[in-house]
Amino acid sequence: MANVVKTIRNFNAGRDPERLAMKYEKLRSSPFVFLRGTCHLFHDRLPSDALFAKAPVAWLCGDAHLENFGSYKGDNRLVYFDINDFDESALAPVTWELVRFLTSILVAGDSLRATRDDANALCRVFLDGYAGALALGKARWVERDTASGLIHDLLATLKARTRPELLDKRTERKKNGRRRILRDGEHALPADKAGQERAKKLVAAFAETQDNPGFFKVLDVARRIAGTGSLGVERYVILVEGKGSPDGNYLLDLKQAPASSLVPHLAKIRQPAWPSNAHRVVTLQRRMQAVSMAFLHPIVDGKSSYVLRGLQPSEDRVSLDVRRTGLDHVRGTIAEMGQLMAWAHLRSSGRQGSAIADALVDFGASVKSWRRDLLDAAHQCAAQVEEDWEAYSEAYDAGAMVPAKAKP
Repeated sequence: MANVVKTIRNFNAGRDPERLAMKYEKLRSSPFVFLRGTCHLFHDRLPSDALFAKAPVAWLCGDAHLENFGSYKGDNRLVYFDINDFDESALAPVTWELVRFLTSILVAGDSLRATRDDANALCRVFLDGYAGALALGKARWVERDTASGLIHDLLATLKARTRPELLDKRTERKKNGRRRILRDGEHALPADKAGQERAKKLVAAFAETQDNPGFFKVLDVARRIAGTGSLGVERYVILVEGKGSPDGNYLLDLKQAPASSLVPHLAKIRQPAWPSNAHRVVTLQRRMQAVSMAFLHPIVDGKSSYVLRGLQPSEDRVSLDVRRTGLDHVRGTIAEMGQLMAWAHLRSSGRQGSAIADALVDFGASVKSWRRDLLDAAHQCAAQVEEDWEAYSEAYDAGAMVPAKAKP
């Protein structure tokens, strides 16, 4: 228990205590949420088997799990479903990505409402989808006209969502008719003066590179509450003028980019010398996604760097619940997630040290030689996550996980 608690505390040192307290509370809720919020611990615990050392090296999102896939509007104005989180991205063996996703299926059994046999079947479906797409060697994508099942249903519902509706949910109108970000404790909290000024300065620096700087005139700034693993990292939601107040305003997300927690375990794999961690995240997101989000941009401020992107009404996830939608529908979605991961690896192949597409194709074609070992490793990792979560929960319940500055 002491090792788990110390590791989590050390990793989160220096984060905003108010949002860190929210993170610690979330981690207590289930093994799946714990897995999502402790990517660093997962890779600390990764087995040192040959499976994780000799597999082809590729660009990974680094934090693959069931909820790091979702919908968004690309910079070409079309809506896609794809991997959507690249904070932990790094160059590493592809099996690191696969085992983390498989582990997420196994520890999400309760939220999936899936039996142990169902979860095992879904793992096999995911690997078949990944290996099959990799063996074909052609990167494709999922958007409204090519989606099926639950993903198609999700993308179809997004047609009715509008930016004014998103603004109505996240902002309030002042007496002068202009909008102000809601500080509701669910999506946002007040930002101190220094934080507001820093966010304004960073957005202004980005605006200078754009054709219409007035679009990015900052109207309001608040601290953003979002995610699990990143809670407590410096992050803001920013209201900008956009196409005109009040309903033409836009919301932006500005998030500090820490180092990937995979890198300390990758001493034998040379990582590129990125200008900043934000450049790493943005470059690899652009490289691995078929089409990237609007306004996606790295911003550097001294030793810190930030990722800027737009907040959209089209952002959402598929609800995976075997009892509500049926195992067949969930199976189809998991298979598509496997394909999306393979396409991301193919799309970024042969770049800055990544294996060429032919090596990945060969790996996909050899599924029989590595599938059983990978499934066994995922079960081992899932058991470790459950054990670590129980130790964490004991410490949390005993009051040992209160951020120092948040204590009364």
